[in-house]
Amino acid sequence: MGLKVVWTDLAIENLQLIYKYYRDEVNIATAQKIANAIVDKTILLETNAEIGQREELLKNRKKEFRYLIEGNYKVIYWKELKVVFIAAVFDTRQNPKKILKIK
Repeated sequence: MGLKVVWTDLAIENLQLIYKYYRDEVNIATAQKIANAIVDKTILLETNAEIGQREELLKNRKKEFRYLIEGNYKVIYWKELKVVFIAAVFDTRQNPKKILKIK
């Protein structure tokens, strides 16, 4: 299909915070492994944007938000034409209602 994957500012910030947390609390190797796994998961979206399940907490939005799971994280995204936008990277250990803050 040849879709382009674009990360929003919020998603980039989420990924940076995840990386920094693991770098500071564990080590750089673990931080890189987790961040790379999250980014690698989004590569799947280049060929099939419908691979993820619909995000039920965001079902009343104009955009159809979907998500992929990587470890403890949900990669939340939506598709417009030939572009997949990564909206956020959400830690599933948080209160799920925090997802509602995603725009």
